[in-house]
Formats: sequence, C-alpha cells, structure tokens
Amino acid sequence: MMQLKKLFTPVGSMDAEEAKAFMAGRREGEYTLLDVRQPGEYEDSHLPGAKLLPLPHLSDTYKELDPEKPTIVHCAIGGRSRVAAQMLSGWGFKEVYNLAGGIKAFQGHKATGPQELNLDLVKGDETPAQIITLAYGMEQALQVFYETLQQQSPDPELQDLFGKLAQVEVRHKQRLFEVYGQVAPGGQDLATFESSIVANTLEGGFNAKEFLETNQAHRQTAPEALDLAMMLETQALDLYLRFADLSSQPQTKEVLYALAGEEKAHLASLGRLMEEKSGRRG
Repeated sequence: MMQLKKLFTPVGSMDAEEAKAFMAGRREGEYTLLDVRQPGEYEDSHLPGAKLLPLPHLSDTYKELDPEKPTIVHCAIGGRSRVAAQMLSGWGFKEVYNLAGGIKAFQGHKATGPQELNLDLVKGDETPAQIITLAYGMEQALQVFYETLQQQSPDPELQDLFGKLAQVEVRHKQRLFEVYGQVAPGGQDLATFESSIVANTLEGGFNAKEFLETNQAHRQTAPEALDLAMMLETQALDLYLRFADLSSQPQTKEVLYALAGEEKAHLASLGRLMEEKSGRRG
C-alpha cells in the first residue's frame, strides 16, 4: 500500500538549464540520464548517454538501473517522464528528477541513431587497454579527417580552423597514450603502440571515407565546419557512454567515463568557438 501511495507522490523536477548544470557538475557515471520515449523517437534524436527504457516496459526493465544514483528522467515534453519518475520513486530510487519540458526544451547538440548503433565495435568484456586502443584509432582517424579538410579547403580561415581541430586530436592522442601506459602491463613505446592501431573509424563510429563524401557540402564556412565537429563530438560522447553501459569491467567503465568527460569539455570549447565565429559574422 505504501508503495502504491508513493507512485502518486510528486517528485522533483528540473528545467533544461538546471539539468545541464546538474550534469556539468558531476562526473559521468555518477548519475543516470533515462529516456522513457519509444525507440523510434530515440533514434531520431536523443541526449548523449541517455539510457532508453520505454515507459510501457519500465516495470520489467527498471532493475537495470542503479537506485542509489541520482536519476534524471525525460521524454518528449515531460508527461511520460513525470509518471516514470513517480514510479521509480515508488520502487525505492533515492533521488529522481523529471526533466520539465522534455527533450524538446533541451537546447544543444543531440545524438542520433538506435541504442545499439556501433555497439558491434565492442563485446563488453574489453580491458581498459583495449578500449584505449580503440579510442586512439578513432582520434587518429579524426585527426586525418581534419587534415584532409585543411588540405582541400581554399579558404584560409577554414584551413586555420581545421588545422586547430586536428591539433586538438593530436593532444587527445597524447593523453590517451599516457593513460595507456598506466593501464597496460609492461607498456610500449609510441611507435610500437601505433603500429597496432586501425584508424578507419571516426569518433562516434562513422566510417571516415564515407563521412567525408557525405558531408562535402556542409563545410563551406567556419560555423558549418564547427557544427560538423560538434556533431562528431556529440556522437562520440554518446558512443563512449553506451560502451560504458555495455561494459562488464568496472575499470573499463571508469576509462570510458573519463573519455566521455573529455568529449564534454571538447564540446564546450567548440561551442565557445562557434559563438565567436558566428558573432564575428553577425
């Protein structure tokens, strides 16, 4: 009876800005972002790292979640998620918030694709060293991607921008190799490590050659190029968090959460650069 009563007890809510601040102030893995919409809605557009558990099946799937972690629940506009948040509270979740206004009120880059997109890149039992090797290959592919755009662009401003984006990936690779040295037994020198890298897949899981051809027309101005870069980083953030959800290795989860945190920081810096470029042109 008490549980039934709890299902009708109001739960806390956050607007989009409050939710952004909440997530920005916490490490990945310290909270749950729960999407209770239908799979087709999620595939069209979703918040990076959101776990999809549609409302009609939540009573069968909620045990996949950690009731000790703060949980932000969202749907399209806030109705379904309010019901879901009440249900989770009734099932003993300690800290649950409904995202008022839903995903439609959440401004910013969003990921696309089904929840299983590119999960074939991992099995779920990878060691931290194996995950870092995979991530390094994605960073290297993205560096080459930006360097190719730099060479192909006739616009000096774009050449400079793509060069800067390529250097960001160089720094990401350096950081990854440092972490690799901490988790890989025996360690390797950089040349030996890079000889094992496969760099066909961009961050976010895109095939580099196909992505370059598909987005030929979307990199003619600095804002367009930055929008493309932010889309790639958003998909990368989403992919690392979905990898973490799939992983059965606690240490590997922590590495993936750290990678996701770096993607969030990179997205923030790209956003500031986008404001600067757009303001200059406006």
